[in-house]
Amino acid sequence: MNNNFSKLGKQLWDIWGQLGASQRISVFAATFVLVAGLAATAFLSSRQDYALLYGGLSEAEAAKVVAALDDAKVAYKINGSGSVSVAADKVYLMRMQLASKGIPQGDGVGFEIFDKPNFGISDFVQRANYLRALQGELSRTISQLDEIKSSRVMIVLPENRLLLDKEKYPTASVFVRVRGNSQLPSSSINSIRFLVANSVEGLKPNHVSVVDNLGNVLSENTDNDSLSGLSATQLQARRNLEQYLSKKAQEMLEKVLGPGQAIVRVSAEVNYDSITRSEEKYDPDGQVIRSQTKGDETIDTATTQNNTAAGITANTPADTNGPSASATGALNKSKNSKVTTTVAYEINRVHTDSVQVAGGLKRLTAAITVAEQMQGTGADRKAVPRTTEEMDKLRRIVTSALGADIARGDSVALEELPFNDTFATDLTTILDTQTKKDFWWTLATNLAYPALGVGSLLLLLRIFKQTPIQEIPMGVPVGRLTPTTNSKGKITEINFDPQPNVVTVDVLNRLIKDNPNNMTSAIRDWMNRGRPTETAAARNE
Repeated sequence: MNNNFSKLGKQLWDIWGQLGASQRISVFAATFVLVAGLAATAFLSSRQDYALLYGGLSEAEAAKVVAALDDAKVAYKINGSGSVSVAADKVYLMRMQLASKGIPQGDGVGFEIFDKPNFGISDFVQRANYLRALQGELSRTISQLDEIKSSRVMIVLPENRLLLDKEKYPTASVFVRVRGNSQLPSSSINSIRFLVANSVEGLKPNHVSVVDNLGNVLSENTDNDSLSGLSATQLQARRNLEQYLSKKAQEMLEKVLGPGQAIVRVSAEVNYDSITRSEEKYDPDGQVIRSQTKGDETIDTATTQNNTAAGITANTPADTNGPSASATGALNKSKNSKVTTTVAYEINRVHTDSVQVAGGLKRLTAAITVAEQMQGTGADRKAVPRTTEEMDKLRRIVTSALGADIARGDSVALEELPFNDTFATDLTTILDTQTKKDFWWTLATNLAYPALGVGSLLLLLRIFKQTPIQEIPMGVPVGRLTPTTNSKGKITEINFDPQPNVVTVDVLNRLIKDNPNNMTSAIRDWMNRGRPTETAAARNE
């Protein structure tokens, strides 16, 4: 057996020596492709596909997850940014198992702190635990916002006392880490403030401060009872009005002139005075009788006239029954009549109560600049001013869009000026050049590999064509080939020896049946073995 293997190896080495350069390259390439394919198949079949289990974990939470995976003897991979990956077929199973253990809990402690009963705990510790749980739950909730990466909430509650102090009220501070260090929009800030305020008893949104990781105070004092809060609200309202009017006019002009061909700035003077007016007017010409009273009075009076002399007689009472009574004095009678009329009139009265709320527009001014029209390209490019009629049309359009009232004192200034577009033009040229370079580089890169492959294939074909074809007997048993070498040791031909020193009819019949072509060549060489000179001369001829 060992002798057969040695003969096989020697025969293969002799065959390798007869191969040309192109044939050897082909054998090397086929062997390399075969080995690489087997290696890739083995690698891919043994490779484990990992999927994300949890991402964006803190170091403490990631450590808990890794410890749980180690206990469960599950293979895992730790990536950057607190990401842990496990086998793809075990992701959901491990999530459920970790959730049953309360992992991950997130930053801070939530209301799960009360899951375990604690007997004999003091009221102070219970209150502190409640405050910790509330802060943790709010932090987790705020972190669910798309713009927020992580957050922390600190709440300050006044102590419970018998006598309340109005100057002490709940406050809260929120620290947020924004994704990508971007600016948090005002809507998200207000959402955070109202979320925290509505979660704490007695806490107002104005008493919640929001700070980001860049050190910016995102919340503003909007307390309407303070002068600073009122000023901030008024300034924000005025800014919103000016931005709305500017955007409205600029969008309309850009539809007519083109993008970037107009600049609009609006200044609005807003009346923030709140006035309550009460007015009462009387019209004397519009009087009406409301009531009328008429009184008639008659008075009768009778008096006597004394004609006696002065003295005792005059001072003594007279006898009225006596005859001298009539002689004493004369009787005077009088009658008075009086009529009184009282008339009450209702005067026409107008009473008016009016309230003027803040926010009225007192005056509006707008400054609009439009770019000059340009005609031509390159050195022939020049500005063509617009006509007065065109400028008046644009001014009327803007005035109507802004709702400006000339009688109120509003003004709209429209000017045509050349825009400095040198930077934009240079930037556009640079971008176009860079885009073209990237396009051609990408195209060249994509075509280089196919071109290299085609070139290699053409080179191999050329080498194959230039290599002489050598016929190698195939299907010959081991030890039946006898190579012939020249003076330099190079094999010139290969002779077939059916069996050393012994040729039987059975052997010849079997070899002719197996491979008649090779057998014919071998018999010819065997028959000419005794005439080498003639064979060489014949070959030379």
